[in-house]
Amino acid sequence: MTDLTETRARIPLEKPWPLPLAKGPEGKPRRVGVEIELAGLTEAQTAGLVQAAWGGDVRTQTDHDLTVTGGALGDVGVELDIVLRDRAGNVIADKLLDWSRAVVPVEIVTAPLLPADLARVDRLIGDLVAAGAEGSQDGLFYGFGMHLNPEVAGTDATGILPVVRAYGLMEDWLRAIDPIDPSRRLLPFVDPWPQTLVDLLATEGDAWDLDDLLRAYARLTPTRNRGLDLLPLLEHLRPAALSALMDPDMLKGGRPTYHYRLPEARLGAPGWSAVYEWNRWVLIERVAADPDLLAHLAELWRDHRDSLTGTRGDWALRVQATLGPAAIWS
Repeated sequence: MTDLTETRARIPLEKPWPLPLAKGPEGKPRRVGVEIELAGLTEAQTAGLVQAAWGGDVRTQTDHDLTVTGGALGDVGVELDIVLRDRAGNVIADKLLDWSRAVVPVEIVTAPLLPADLARVDRLIGDLVAAGAEGSQDGLFYGFGMHLNPEVAGTDATGILPVVRAYGLMEDWLRAIDPIDPSRRLLPFVDPWPQTLVDLLATEGDAWDLDDLLRAYARLTPTRNRGLDLLPLLEHLRPAALSALMDPDMLKGGRPTYHYRLPEARLGAPGWSAVYEWNRWVLIERVAADPDLLAHLAELWRDHRDSLTGTRGDWALRVQATLGPAAIWS
């Protein structure tokens, strides 16, 4: 199977794939936090549906900031995803928040889940859609996404650099096999990593330590608006070094996870699910876990860049030709 779009058929919608490295630094199963953005429902309606699906009690901080505590999958936050939310309680701010639901999403933030629990996330999404929730495909200005936060398998360069390199080399291919809606491409948070960063990852990244990664990332892509935002992970690992190089507004707190930011949350759309997006992440980690395959992709990238005329589309086809027959699909 060589067609880019047909490759999607090889990625399951309902069965979460296991990670090649299933345990984290402390020897416990790796988990993944999920963030889902949606429109069409209020925060209270959304929290009620979370409670109905997973149990627990709804606790209200403000009308725009709720938590479902004690449920089967841990605590779940439900909030309006906007800075103004922090000023809720002020009459003017509350009215602005109510009005902003037309363009600003309600966000669900789960506790860290086992990959197998993602099937239950999809059932919750089905409940949300049945109640009137809308996804990114339902409105021209719905710049909503879904974020996955997989726990790292290790906190040293050996555990992190292969995943970072695999993502950089695969990003154009991942975007090509499931193209972003044209209206989303105009939004800043869907920009790919700059090719200059991928150049470094392909030419010297196999010998980097974490400080090398931090310096290159902070210099070449000092923003959270990327498909894979490494700032939370780097802030967790090297807080002082990162803060010395970065605008403090870009640093929101560190955590030992990859912040994988999907530019669309196509709730209820055929051929899309949280499990599907998770399995696309697993493909990245499968390539990272295969040193020979990763080295071959890096060599192909160097050749691609040396040609001077190659495009991102050309590179996606070269990755397709390499990964199509590779043993990463089961």
